[in-house]
Amino acid sequence: MSLDPEFAAALANHSIEMDEATALRMQNYVTVMWRWNEDINLTRHTTWELFVSRDLRDCLQLAPLLEAGEEVLDLGSGNGVPGIPLSILRPDIEVSLAESVAKRAKVLSEIVAEIGVPVPVYGARGEDLLEDFRFTTVVSRAVGSIAKFCRWIEPRWQNVDRLLLVKGPKWIEERGEARHLGVLANLQMRKVATYPLGDAEESEGVILQLWPKESTRFQET
Repeated sequence: MSLDPEFAAALANHSIEMDEATALRMQNYVTVMWRWNEDINLTRHTTWELFVSRDLRDCLQLAPLLEAGEEVLDLGSGNGVPGIPLSILRPDIEVSLAESVAKRAKVLSEIVAEIGVPVPVYGARGEDLLEDFRFTTVVSRAVGSIAKFCRWIEPRWQNVDRLLLVKGPKWIEERGEARHLGVLANLQMRKVATYPLGDAEESEGVILQLWPKESTRFQET
């Protein structure tokens, strides 16, 4: 397999440097995912430019925030982003996918099997999964508001150390709502990444880290 010229051009257009072996693994995932997308709606990002400028961009911001050996749950994985790209970018972490829509979960299982990444797929709601499993970090992208996540995770903090939420420009409104509802009272929240969105230079994407106030593990991150 050789690198698709359009993928290479999109990487260059966004000044992303990636070794060839990693790029080829990423290309294999996207190609397989797009093939499944013809049968089941997984993504609207069906060009290399859209994948690189939106999906891969978010994953590249998340990757350096994770420590070697972390057990990471991608909650509401959908088409496998960010979990599968993270497993390719960071083979030193353990990534699992949770997808409550059974049909999508089955397709994700087919995708990870075909591309050969060691990523378990759970066809379950995250709240049910965290009743039985423990993860260092829960990551999520475009799955509900900050308030929703805080309420959902509140009784389950014993099984997760932190949340990393990928958010767009509306995150400030969501933060205001969460504060108004009082769901941040026992949590710390920090903006750990900021980056321009691909479709509008004046807009920014952020990654928010949330963790319990009594925990000191992430104070300096």
